[in-house]
Amino acid sequence: MIKIPDTLKHLLTQIQQSAIIIHRNPDGDALGSGLALKQYLQKRDIKVDLVSPNEIPNYLKWLPGINDVLIFEQQTQKIQEILKNSQLIFTLDFNDLSRVGKDFEKYLKTLKDRTFVMIDHHLEPADYAKFKLSDSSKSSTSEMVYDFISALDGSNLIDQDMATCLYTGIMTDTGSFKFPNTTPHTMCIAADLMKKGINHNDIQIKIYDSFSLDKLHLLGEALNKLIFLPQYKTAYIALSRSDLKKHHYQKGDTEGFVNYGLSLKDADFAVMFLENEQEGVRISFRSKGNFPANAFAKRYFNGGGHKNAAGGRTQTNLDEAVQLFLEKLPEFITELQAKND
Repeated sequence: MIKIPDTLKHLLTQIQQSAIIIHRNPDGDALGSGLALKQYLQKRDIKVDLVSPNEIPNYLKWLPGINDVLIFEQQTQKIQEILKNSQLIFTLDFNDLSRVGKDFEKYLKTLKDRTFVMIDHHLEPADYAKFKLSDSSKSSTSEMVYDFISALDGSNLIDQDMATCLYTGIMTDTGSFKFPNTTPHTMCIAADLMKKGINHNDIQIKIYDSFSLDKLHLLGEALNKLIFLPQYKTAYIALSRSDLKKHHYQKGDTEGFVNYGLSLKDADFAVMFLENEQEGVRISFRSKGNFPANAFAKRYFNGGGHKNAAGGRTQTNLDEAVQLFLEKLPEFITELQAKND
């Protein structure tokens, strides 16, 4: 369970307006936890707005309540006014303000008189929040939001729409309950959410079995470009801007592609490079067993995350990013050649 400070509990009985912020390039967990918390606070008669730094990926646009999400890049002035008037600002599924993008981060740092509440499951949480509910042992922020609502005696307020959002967040961040972060408590929560009337099969289909033809062709491109380095038990994929353009890339289309590298029988480390005009090169890292994907991401690619799932980025071009990766990989050869436990 989650321990909520009494002062925060008291604040929740006093405030009239709040806001929820999720990270840039939101995934199922960020949106699932954010939408569920928004609906819970509304049921407590608290005015609340949910803010995403940038556009929502197409594969998540079916989530209940998604049409009410505000986009900072598109509605900057409106959102700034909302945050200025919010008595509590929740930040979900990120551990540092840098995860919202430079412009948004800069503005948030001006709100020194606002009270921030962090709910997050990533390592190394920053100190910007007065209330820091951080637990890296949790499968997802959606699991933490479920526990947060339960700790406030709000379980009876979780309806089918809220349950759908929370289940989506938990399911996507656990890889459909196959990742090591899945615990008995995680499964108990999933079971309770199913009792709320969710259609778990429909959620799976909408997330994993609703690809466009362009996305399938892009996946084929990615698999054709997959390179395996047996001496390092490592697979990697590098997709250029021209690759993405050729297959009419939409935000979210490459979600999960990195896991195909990790599905190789002898692979313990998988990396995917994605070249983007606005953001340089974004990199996804996945690993099995004890190999620290987050350590590699943090050391060389301004990243971090969980031990077995991390992200990073660089402002260099794609070739330079891949070259740096190949140059630094031998530094981890001992860990990579160790027996995978």
